[in-house]
Amino acid sequence: MDLRHFRYFQAIAEELSFSRAARRLNVVQPALSRAIKELEAELDVELLARTSRVITLTPAGKALLDDTSQMFERLDQTIRRVRRAAAGQVGELRLGYIGPPTQRFLGRVLEEYKRRCPDVTVHLEERTPERVWEMVAKGRLDIGLTRPVLAHASLSMEILPLRDERLCAAIPRSHPWTDRKTVSWANLAAQPLIILARREGAGLYDEILAACREAGFTPKIAHAPSLIGTILRYVESGSGIGLVPECLAETDQSARWTAVRLTPARTIPLVMVWKKEREEPPAAAFRALVSEWVRDKKLWVPDP
Repeated sequence: MDLRHFRYFQAIAEELSFSRAARRLNVVQPALSRAIKELEAELDVELLARTSRVITLTPAGKALLDDTSQMFERLDQTIRRVRRAAAGQVGELRLGYIGPPTQRFLGRVLEEYKRRCPDVTVHLEERTPERVWEMVAKGRLDIGLTRPVLAHASLSMEILPLRDERLCAAIPRSHPWTDRKTVSWANLAAQPLIILARREGAGLYDEILAACREAGFTPKIAHAPSLIGTILRYVESGSGIGLVPECLAETDQSARWTAVRLTPARTIPLVMVWKKEREEPPAAAFRALVSEWVRDKKLWVPDP
């Protein structure tokens, strides 16, 4: 027996006509007759009571029709579920990210992902850039939204650039520079500076120090906290000038500090990273969504 026998039987039992069943299945009538005989022989029961004009179901045939209908309904459900799994619409997604740089778009992306893949369970991990890379490289995360790190080339991961963020000076409102549109890096030479600790963001730290060296000075680092939000609290207290990506100006600017662009411009990238050889369908679906939004320039512009 195979599925063909049961499909042929179902069509005949529902139509109660070999000719109509043959047209419905687009097969020749003798093939139906052979299939029913083989099925009855295998089950050792009579399924159809035949006369020259009428076909009726025997009690065994009625029982088999009920179960056959349920069997094909479950089979169709299984096929749909398997296809959805292959398309990344069921399963789990483990996503790592860094906080402020993703704040403008991550909620909207996850909302759209949930709409497209409602049966995928999403696990979120907010970590430092280095930690996100490490967890993706070790397979503990499927995808990371993070900054490049010094060792990223040696980790052999796929990278999609999302944005190059310009570095800004976070100026206390009491500072005389708050009305400026730009501040040169050289102007910072005599200022106490507040930057993120290198262990929490080596790429950002090194980019800032390189810009200061090119401007001809060694920075006076007043504080190097572990959280970028703490930089702003120091700025608000008047402890110095913070050096931060422009995402902070877009999401966290308050009445107690203002962002001023630095010249010449220095940028730090935001990227999506993943291990191609370990990519599961839910991760592929998320990556496709983000790639689509980058292409259509939707990532940084909120929906109306």
